[in-house]
Amino acid sequence: MDNERACCELSDEDLRAAVKDLKTYVDVTEEDLMKIYAAAIRHARERLASRVPVRDAMTKEVITVRREADVHEAAKLLSERKISGMPVTDDRGRVVGVISEADLLFLAGVKRGHTFGDVLRHVLGEPVRKRKAGNTVGDVMSSPALTISSDADIREAARVFDQRRIKRLPVVDSEGNLVGIISRADIVRVMGRST
Repeated sequence: MDNERACCELSDEDLRAAVKDLKTYVDVTEEDLMKIYAAAIRHARERLASRVPVRDAMTKEVITVRREADVHEAAKLLSERKISGMPVTDDRGRVVGVISEADLLFLAGVKRGHTFGDVLRHVLGEPVRKRKAGNTVGDVMSSPALTISSDADIREAARVFDQRRIKRLPVVDSEGNLVGIISRADIVRVMGRST
């Protein structure tokens, strides 16, 4: 951080050289240019300070299930742990899907309400989701899973929650391995800490 600060402090000579590099007339005084630069640095620092990486908000202890597991085992895990969904992983710890209460209810025949977005997707040619059948988690999970990088900003996670109408996102490292999970509640908790 000290290197960044040192790197970001400009001298009058730096500003003169930068203006000369433009090879055009700039109608501001050096003093005005210094004020603009100082304001830009302040805004950048505020923006970076308000950025919260997903890794700082996520839950690291993640309840998972394997795709080969019986749907009853998944339902029991969701119920006992009082969670509404969980990642489905392969034998290497990679996320291959997500199973939620909604998937299990859909399996049981409970129809999901159609929203304007569902109708629009159908009009645009996307297939209508049919009732799933099967006995294993792999048969009924939502796949491929939407995931997010641990380096992403929580605002990106919030946008995905809003756009996709989901409650949680598995967090993965650069190799696609599960490292955590972030939920809407995690983001609310972080927002509560910062006020």
